[in-house]
Amino acid sequence: MAVRARLSPPQELRTEWPWHSVRAASLKASLLFQAGRRLEAGAYLGEGYATKLAIESKSTGWTSLSAVARTWQPSRLKGIQIGPQEGTPFLTATQVFDVRPTARKWLSLDKTRDHAQRFVRAGQILLTCSGNVGRATLAHDTTSGVLVSHDLLRVEANDQDWWGWIYAYLRAPTVRKMMKAAEYGHIIKHLETHHLDSLPIVWVSDRARADCGSMAKEILDLRSTAYKLTVEAEAAFGAAFGQLTDAVADESQFTTRGSRLFAERRRLDAAHHSPTVKAIVENLSRCATAWSSLADLGLDVWLPDRFQRIAATEGPLFVDSSGLFEINPDISRRIAERDFGDRHRGRVKRGWILVARSGQIYGLIGSAMLTGIRHEDKVISDDIIRVAPSQAEGRACRVGYVVMAMTHPEFGRPRVKALPYGSSIPHIEVNDLREFQIPRLQASIENEIADRVEEAARLRDRADELETRLGASAEAEVSRFVGSTGGSEPRRGAG
Repeated sequence: MAVRARLSPPQELRTEWPWHSVRAASLKASLLFQAGRRLEAGAYLGEGYATKLAIESKSTGWTSLSAVARTWQPSRLKGIQIGPQEGTPFLTATQVFDVRPTARKWLSLDKTRDHAQRFVRAGQILLTCSGNVGRATLAHDTTSGVLVSHDLLRVEANDQDWWGWIYAYLRAPTVRKMMKAAEYGHIIKHLETHHLDSLPIVWVSDRARADCGSMAKEILDLRSTAYKLTVEAEAAFGAAFGQLTDAVADESQFTTRGSRLFAERRRLDAAHHSPTVKAIVENLSRCATAWSSLADLGLDVWLPDRFQRIAATEGPLFVDSSGLFEINPDISRRIAERDFGDRHRGRVKRGWILVARSGQIYGLIGSAMLTGIRHEDKVISDDIIRVAPSQAEGRACRVGYVVMAMTHPEFGRPRVKALPYGSSIPHIEVNDLREFQIPRLQASIENEIADRVEEAARLRDRADELETRLGASAEAEVSRFVGSTGGSEPRRGAG
């Protein structure tokens, strides 16, 4: 009997599933029809759901979050977008976690329904309810007078004595897993107010609640002071160079000399020849005592080779570009140890400047920050340019002043944003950054500005460290309670 020719070799028959093991568990049918009536298996298979059952199995020692706090959410926003001169700045949910949030949209206050509810006050607990759900933070001065997205749940303690403990509890990794076990949605995950209301919260002593409240207040004060110091440094830098008088309002079209297109790097992209940037340089030149490139200032500027990010359970922690410019980012990803293409094995040291080299012009690219103790011993993304002091001869300049010269909203950031090239994903060339010119001032003025910038970075680093400790203390309380044989007052459901 003839056999028909095959277009591919015969496949080996498999009797076992070769790719992964199926996560499975048996549950009582009554669990499926309680409260939310969840039918998706993932809601019951996570570690967070098991912890929730373990807490609720105790007859005493816990209560629901709704008994001690009010969780609410503004109605879905339908604002009218207008220009920055007339509008009120608006921040999305993820922008609230930025070290220095920069509004990209401005809304008409008169056309924004219930706009009073969209402003947040310092100390208010905000929690993400879509996408990467369950991430909590405290609102501070960076969000003052700014409309905040409805994609952040607002959590307000019924008793101020509970405020610090509630925030610590929501920051605990195990509690975050409980919240993620309650999320729903296939593509974009969501968390509703009733999910948080039913979250069990462990009872702790008055002393423990007081300690958490003191630590949370210190975190809030540190971040507010850091923001104030940054604003003062920007004001001092701006005052040293005066008001920009020749800014160009409309850059939709402009002319430039042909000789500029073919000088040095032969840049043909229009953004590099921005008239506003030219006006900024002329304004800075009127007051600067000199100009020095980063290389002239004795700073090493380099970029590690591009490396593979292979997931590993025992490897070093990895920090991506966006995490560097957020307050206390989630740093849990580990990658395999390898040659990361520089002499520091991908790590950075305290007191370096890190600059984002890729991204969109309106976003992260060109952002600069000072490293702290929390960045050491972690592998930093290969999309981040390193700028570090070296032993090279040059005119000394403190890194705090260099950061301000690069990040000042009016005199620094526009100049850095003229460096990138590329249309889809712009990039900054290392050599361009190495030759970036810093306007010099009298040493006393530079030191005054640097003092504020460096102290602000230190305070933010300290706040992140305290916040991590706060979450760890709550995690310990949860572990102790789950592992205990009994509970303490109040009884289940009591306030």
